[in-house]
Amino acid sequence: MQKNALITGATNGIGLITAIEIAKAGYKTVVTGRDIAKTKQVVEMIKKNSGNNDIQYMIADLSIISNCKKVAEDYQSRFTRLDLLVNNAGAIFPELKLTEDGLENTFALNHFSYFIITGLLLDLLKMSEKSRIVNVSSGAHKASDIHFENIRGEIDYKSFSVYGQTKLANILFTYELAKKLEGTNVTVNCLHPGVVRTGFGANYKGLIKAFMKLFSPFLITPENGAKTTIFLALDKTLDGVSGKYFFKKKAVKSSPASYNETTAKKLWDISQEITGIHY
Repeated sequence: MQKNALITGATNGIGLITAIEIAKAGYKTVVTGRDIAKTKQVVEMIKKNSGNNDIQYMIADLSIISNCKKVAEDYQSRFTRLDLLVNNAGAIFPELKLTEDGLENTFALNHFSYFIITGLLLDLLKMSEKSRIVNVSSGAHKASDIHFENIRGEIDYKSFSVYGQTKLANILFTYELAKKLEGTNVTVNCLHPGVVRTGFGANYKGLIKAFMKLFSPFLITPENGAKTTIFLALDKTLDGVSGKYFFKKKAVKSSPASYNETTAKKLWDISQEITGIHY
């Protein structure tokens, strides 16, 4: 029976490369994007490069809670199985911006979208014989801790600091979810893709934009950056492996802060309260 995959943030960079490779592996592949014209172009690109015509899309701004819920609801209304969920959508924003839900944009997109979509599709994932959740994090988590008193970023907003917190949140979420999924057929792992040459940070101006442009030739390609995501999604040797953080296709240690169970549980409780999603 054909397997199904859902990949968020798959219209460029490592998300797009990941979608192509998963489609090549024969999965019915569903991708999310914000712009309908661009997303349709990407769907055709995935079909052309994978030889798989069973590619579909959903349009949503995943920084908005209702949009995340709609993606899950639409998926459930259109499909009867989900074997692979890749939470890849993410960005960094140079200035403080609140969503229509009153949330800081980076946290809303990078963490809460993972929490909402995964939670709402978990029952469907459990229905498959074996299913996987892959959460794209970043090495940027290593110098971070979760500042719960400033979860909305309104106190002395620093974009790279907030971004690092969201990537730490991805790992804390992964480890906590892995514990809750023990004894089930669902595994969950996370990864650092490396420092990838994509459109990341293109919304910056001035010195930071110039810095990113200067160092762009030294960054790895999206093809190389996607290798670990693809490995976690498809490699058969990872059957049953869960609750790990990977870099360069190897399980490695994440930061000490990422193993703090008190922080993980507090983040989980706050995420449930803010999103209204209860696992």
